[in-house]
Amino acid sequence: MKQSHTLIPTLRETPADADIRSHQLLLKAGYIRQNASGVYSFMPLGKRVLQKVEAIVREEMDSAGAAEILMPALQQAELWQESGRWYTYGPELMRLKDRHEREFALGATHEEVITSLVRDEVKSYKRLPLTLYQIQTKFRDEKRPRFGLLRGREFIMKDAYSFHSTQESLDEIYQKLFEAYTNIFTRCGLDFRAVIADSGAMGGKDTHEFMVLSDVGEDTIAYSDTSNYAANIEMAPVIADYPKSEEEHNELQKVETRNQKTISDITSYLQVGADKCVKSLLFKVDEKYVLVLVRGDHEVNDIKVKNLFAATMVELAGLEETQALLSCPVGSLGPIGVQNVEVVADHAVKAIVNGVCGANEDHYHFVNVNPSRDFSVSQFADLRFIQEGDPSPDGEGTILFAKGIEVGHVFKLGTRYSEAMNASYLDANGRSQSMIMGCYGIGVSRTVAAVAEQFNDEKGLIWPANLAPYHLHLVAVNMKDENQSILSETLYKELQANRFEVLFDDRQERPGVKFADSELIGLPIRITVGKRSAEEIVEIKIRKTGETIEAHKDELIEIVTELLKSL
Repeated sequence: MKQSHTLIPTLRETPADADIRSHQLLLKAGYIRQNASGVYSFMPLGKRVLQKVEAIVREEMDSAGAAEILMPALQQAELWQESGRWYTYGPELMRLKDRHEREFALGATHEEVITSLVRDEVKSYKRLPLTLYQIQTKFRDEKRPRFGLLRGREFIMKDAYSFHSTQESLDEIYQKLFEAYTNIFTRCGLDFRAVIADSGAMGGKDTHEFMVLSDVGEDTIAYSDTSNYAANIEMAPVIADYPKSEEEHNELQKVETRNQKTISDITSYLQVGADKCVKSLLFKVDEKYVLVLVRGDHEVNDIKVKNLFAATMVELAGLEETQALLSCPVGSLGPIGVQNVEVVADHAVKAIVNGVCGANEDHYHFVNVNPSRDFSVSQFADLRFIQEGDPSPDGEGTILFAKGIEVGHVFKLGTRYSEAMNASYLDANGRSQSMIMGCYGIGVSRTVAAVAEQFNDEKGLIWPANLAPYHLHLVAVNMKDENQSILSETLYKELQANRFEVLFDDRQERPGVKFADSELIGLPIRITVGKRSAEEIVEIKIRKTGETIEAHKDELIEIVTELLKSL
């Protein structure tokens, strides 16, 4: 492609509203342009990278035995009502009505559509297992779109769905697609980890996220310093032991703690450690309220609370709800004397001796609190976030944290959707059974951003050779120079004839502009036709290392062929 024939609108200045490196560079290098908050156009270079990622995804999915389809983005509300998610998915689901007042949603995901398709077409166990996938635009009304392609309201996703007659079959396909995902992200050159995850609004269990390691990631990964264990911090179980002090239990006392509301306030005011304090938080768990207790130096993990109660929704109670239910402000909450709310506690609370907790009265706390003596707990469970330095859940090493960008997620859905939507088959005995399902997603456009986040330097992007929009950047320093013009045109044709993807900068621009744009765009190899063109000698520069080589025209094909193998 001649650069004068395409649209690569590079920028000299960094856009003010671009906060992270990938967003800045994809804008500056002309790969994307914003149309609205969280909505982007892929320019010619960006579209080519997107197609390279899609090609890798297709190759690995096809190899794993999945068949590609394409489903509608416009989905009937009735399907979501069948599954129950029309009422529970939340404001991220974009809803609309047609001219006849019929309700629709723009596809945020496709569990309902695929389940309806398969239930209508597959009736026998003989057609199972079956795995179908698509690459399609998704829509989610994010409250706060940010970070360019990493969190948008419109994005491109690969979603796959598998249907089974046995759990063993689901396990087998799940492992196949887990391996396919590992291959996809490895081929994209990404530094990533597969981590144990929560299924969220998707439902189901036994899920893994594929997380690209990055300081700008919105998720925290808890991983072992000595083993392969890794989990989203929300899902990492805590296996710490909490030895209980043998000190004598002192008499419970209520003390004034005026204007001391946070754990930090209380520890400073009463001169006690945070590990001596009981932190009390009121949660609304579906339709009931639960008081959750953790140690003062720990944080409540609401996902663990949700899983403990097998709940659909868990959220902190508001100030007015707390006041109405327990007759006290949030900063004075405690478990002593609470009767109309269930109380659950993290295992660490059981080991507290002569501790501190709120007195359910403004400006007062209890001291010398002992759980077994002073208040009742319906059950103790693992309810806190794991912390750095805690033992790894697999028993090997200790936990460290890293930030990650989620680029893929695999779920074992079970019969969550098939039962709700009557997707059944006849087994070998002629009995009707609900299909068992799996679900597998990859953020294709997000993967493009994740690669850009990991592959760049102070000058611009540095694409891996298999993802770069073009293999080679052929730059003619001065197209008005006859020798340069003739040699550049000759090389352009020869390189294309040898199946190289070539971007030819034939523009009437200053050399400095051309070189700056070339570094910014980040193609693997630049071939410069300049002052030695009369001798048919060009300069080859490797973008990743900055290494330069001079070569004769006749050597060029062989040299770039070998160089690209290593990039």
